[in-house]
Amino acid sequence: MEETMNRPGILYLSATPIGNLGDMTYRAVQILAQVQLIAAEDTRHTRKLLAHYDIHTSLTSYHEHNKFTKGPELIKHLLSGQDLVVVSDAGLPGIADPGSHLAQLAIEHNIMVTPLPGANAALSALICSGLDTTMFTFVGFLPRTAKKRGEVLERLRYREETLLFYEAPHHLKGTLQQLVDAFGPQRRAAAARELTKKFEEFVRGSLAELLQHFTESPPRGEFVIVLEGAGEGAQAQLPETEQLPLNPVELTAHFMAAGTEKKAAIKQAAVQLGLSRRDVYQALLKAENK
Repeated sequence: MEETMNRPGILYLSATPIGNLGDMTYRAVQILAQVQLIAAEDTRHTRKLLAHYDIHTSLTSYHEHNKFTKGPELIKHLLSGQDLVVVSDAGLPGIADPGSHLAQLAIEHNIMVTPLPGANAALSALICSGLDTTMFTFVGFLPRTAKKRGEVLERLRYREETLLFYEAPHHLKGTLQQLVDAFGPQRRAAAARELTKKFEEFVRGSLAELLQHFTESPPRGEFVIVLEGAGEGAQAQLPETEQLPLNPVELTAHFMAAGTEKKAAIKQAAVQLGLSRRDVYQALLKAENK
């Protein structure tokens, strides 16, 4: 009996609905009602979910901005022998939120970490996209700074597997334009919004078609973008990096021939060659004036 009492509690990572409240599992509802404490990304949001299932477990706030101070407190709770459930606002904790940090801390302290599986926006969008599901990479939200975003997209440009992105509605058109510039207008994609909700929608087609659609119909709701990889059937085929032209004028022309706009092609050439965009632009002007 004493040995059991000295054991740490269990850290449960519980999925929560991404829209429809009916998408909780029986086991998750049962565990949420049984544990002593639930750590939530937004307690106000989670309180609505608990009320829906008549769950009265205590809530505490655990999010990106307090994870380094709150994490150790939650570890003490677990080490005292009490179980804990971590939830995000929607979907699986640890995917684009701080749940993974607490899981790492728990593992370092030999605390059992176990999942309560359920809804996930990225995988839900993928299986309904009509694109290849055998290999895929979750990218999540792209960096907000133009430089870092460009670097990430350049690294992803020739990946062969399907790519999964998250995006907010007010950034969607800008992101789609950057994807067009980086991957070419004909790369196939699907944009999923409001998954499992009343106004769930999938828009499928080329990147250019998606951009046109959301230019004419302002985007609403949170989005998952599913993008075809550069494998067989993709518009932009993978060339070996060492085979790319080393001349900035020729490299810019190479990217433009693949369907990239001139401004974006200049930027890609600069990144590839380790030059400034101004250097590439000056080289183009010099070549045009010959």
